Amino acid sequence: MDRSEPLAWVMQAPFLELLGVEAVAVSPGEVTSRLALRRQLQQQNGYVHAGVVGTIADHTAGAAAATMMADGMMPLTVEFKVNLLRPALGAALVCVARVLKAGRAITVAESEVFAEDAAGERKLVAKATVTLALVARR
Repeated sequence: MDRSEPLAWVMQAPFLELLGVEAVAVSPGEVTSRLALRRQLQQQNGYVHAGVVGTIADHTAGAAAATMMADGMMPLTVEFKVNLLRPALGAALVCVARVLKAGRAITVAESEVFAEDAAGERKLVAKATVTLALVARR
């Protein structure tokens, strides 16, 4: 199977396009994504909104799952838990997601979300565990 096709499909979700999330590195069971930060992604105190952090963690985990799934399947999140470790500030969010257990029906992945400053220094701001059902692609 050409693993890039389902990954491209997963990472081209309209919501990701709206946010500006892009895949920057891909290998079997692992995907790294990046989101350049802008004012519209902040909450009232100037930090990146928790919903943005959760979205990049969830969707990047789904992309990692997509690299391991069979032809004709797609990942759908059934549950995810995000630990917000510190407020996110910086030039970008970088998310590294890895598949922990790839199954035929359920896959479990984890995501680490980093705030990256203009110099490229990263601080871990969140960690997520994502459970995905693998279902037939429509």
